[in-house]
Amino acid sequence: MNKTLVRYTVSILIFVAGISLLSGCMYPGGRQQEQGVSYRESVERIQSAIDAFQQDKGILPIITAGEEVPRYEKFRIDLDKLNKQGYIDQIPATAFEQGGSAYFLVINEEVDPAVKVMDLVTMQKVNDVQRLVDQYGRSHSGQWPISGGNEVYPGLHEIDLQKIRGEEHALASVYSRQPLPYLIDGEGRVYVDYAWDIMQAVDKSGKSVNEDQSDLRVLLTEQSYFVPVKSLPYAWKGGVPVPQLEK
Repeated sequence: MNKTLVRYTVSILIFVAGISLLSGCMYPGGRQQEQGVSYRESVERIQSAIDAFQQDKGILPIITAGEEVPRYEKFRIDLDKLNKQGYIDQIPATAFEQGGSAYFLVINEEVDPAVKVMDLVTMQKVNDVQRLVDQYGRSHSGQWPISGGNEVYPGLHEIDLQKIRGEEHALASVYSRQPLPYLIDGEGRVYVDYAWDIMQAVDKSGKSVNEDQSDLRVLLTEQSYFVPVKSLPYAWKGGVPVPQLEK
């Protein structure tokens, strides 16, 4: 536990001076707080719309996605359908469809459908890092740009952004605004490490967590409007959240 916390603390100290700059880059005009208010209003309005749509039609207004699409990227809401059929008077300016930086999704679709936000800035940064990692692997005989030689979690290393000249893609969390590391598996797939945010969510919940508890990412969606895009499931191991490679 100490090693994990030290790693995050050092990371925060290194990047804290640049967080304000990152915030300005990640949110148009650097208006993070205003964005938060806008998302709350948009989520509440869309939640009312999909509830009414489902009651009237018996289905959810979502865009069909394949089985390969990850859980927290899967059920995009068809805002155009909601708008054209009169369930919303206009598509929110925060939505990608209107030039915004978010997709609106449904989670818990079979039990208690809830509207959440997928941050496209985070998604784009991960895609950019993935592209640079792929280029690095091709030019280094399949080696990956990892930081140090040891795994930070079973089967996972932290990415060294300097090795791929990807410092501009440093990532600030949508939950805490703290810097988050990128992880890479043995196949070169890139993920965001949300362990720090999950740890904060556990503390905030005031509830005890045991190793039998299912995917801890649910804590993030319970306590915010955002989904943890480009992530792995997390289990509680040795007193800390640990990402689990899916088999």
